Amino acid sequence: MLVVHLLYRLDVGGLETVVVNLINHLPKDEFRHVVISLTECSGFKERITAANVSFYQLNKKAGKDLMVWWRLWKLLRQLKPDILHTCNLAALEGVIPARLAGVPVVIHAEHGRDSYDIDGSNKKYLLLRRLLIPFVDHVVAVSEDLAGWLENSVKISPDKIKLIINGIESTLPPRSKDRRLPLSNPPTPLFATPDTFIIGTVGRLWPVKDQSNLLKAFASLLSLAGENGNRLRLVMVGDGPQRTELEELAGKLGIQEKLWISGWRKDVGELLRGMDLFALPSQAEGTPLTIIEAMAAALPVVATNVGGVANLVIEGKTGSLVAPQNHQDLAQALFSYVNDPNLGLQQGLAGRELYLQKFTLEQMVHQYKSLFRGSLIEN
Repeated sequence: MLVVHLLYRLDVGGLETVVVNLINHLPKDEFRHVVISLTECSGFKERITAANVSFYQLNKKAGKDLMVWWRLWKLLRQLKPDILHTCNLAALEGVIPARLAGVPVVIHAEHGRDSYDIDGSNKKYLLLRRLLIPFVDHVVAVSEDLAGWLENSVKISPDKIKLIINGIESTLPPRSKDRRLPLSNPPTPLFATPDTFIIGTVGRLWPVKDQSNLLKAFASLLSLAGENGNRLRLVMVGDGPQRTELEELAGKLGIQEKLWISGWRKDVGELLRGMDLFALPSQAEGTPLTIIEAMAAALPVVATNVGGVANLVIEGKTGSLVAPQNHQDLAQALFSYVNDPNLGLQQGLAGRELYLQKFTLEQMVHQYKSLFRGSLIEN
């Protein structure tokens, strides 16, 4: 069957990683794939290793661009897909041209909300979803939080909602039970020595991820730690529009010498195994792959209790949950692990076990495969 994946932009990100993993791991003898980006496809498409995958850019203009839906209709008429798989609100309007083009099955996936609608209460966006969801066969929610919101706020029938938790493939072994691995390519040799305690995070540098809150928490942590603060380091893996602003804030807080913003890296798994603690300060999330990657690396996790995070981080067992946008609470949670390294080792191992039980790539791919197959049979 031919599955067309429709995204706003194919670039570095969680939902894009899910699409890449589906294309790479769904059975090659059963599925063919096309990726359509309403705007553009970045070099991220090189992570797709499956053969014979086609990419199309529709070069949507900023704001309203009605012609992009005309171009999408013509392209779908040409491709004749069995399934259209749309991702997040920005691509949902594509269901109308898909139905007009005769696409038999449309599946929409909600991966999380953005900073412009963190709690999903925006009336305009709720109305848009309610108008378009009738043209969709099934709606995938990647967290229980999103599934409940789709049923109770968007008013989608529970029979139409399919809960599929994100999963990742981890081919690397977890970090050592006794000691983390050397940090991969630090900015200077003295940045990461055997005595340093490294706190890390991974994500796009933009408002909803709230890395500025983590910087403030780290500055407070240095005060809490006293002399122990000399060995603390903070690593931010990622890039984005807020990078300059975050660097300036680090300067104002006086922590720039202890901070490394690495940019995007292809060796994120290796970097995680060079850390002692993973932190996620987001204001909103679906089911963040970065937390699952940290669990696979046997890292304890301190994260804000938003979206589907509580489905991943079990308080007191695999990590700690804190309220969003509260850097003092975040600092206190981080300090618990600095003060008691054995706590992090124990919780990291428990997180690794939970990953193997619930959040592997194989489990996620199997559920999407069943959904795609079943949806075609229904139609």
